[in-house]
Amino acid sequence: MKKIEAVIKPFKLDEVREALSEVGVTGLTVTEVKGFGRQKGHTELYRGAEYVVDFLPKIKIEIVVAEATVETAIEAIIKAARTGKIGDGKIFVSAVEQIVRIRTGETDESAI
Repeated sequence: MKKIEAVIKPFKLDEVREALSEVGVTGLTVTEVKGFGRQKGHTELYRGAEYVVDFLPKIKIEIVVAEATVETAIEAIIKAARTGKIGDGKIFVSAVEQIVRIRTGETDESAI
């Protein structure tokens, strides 16, 4: 089992959620986060004063999938989240050792 974390632009959330649903991903966790990469923030004007916004709003999506579904899920995220502009985001994949469904006590792949 693998955990896929994707950091994307906020306005792409619905498209990514739909794309993941189409490839069979049944559950996901979404968190509003702030950060920066190569974008390095930007300057804004507020009440006549210019200030730097270092951390940009992003959305972090977390899903856990079976090994066989990893590449399909990654491709779905890339296809739905890509704008072709800087700041489209990143995808991180890591191993998951164990999953336990609290309600039923199911473990591992049956708990996904």
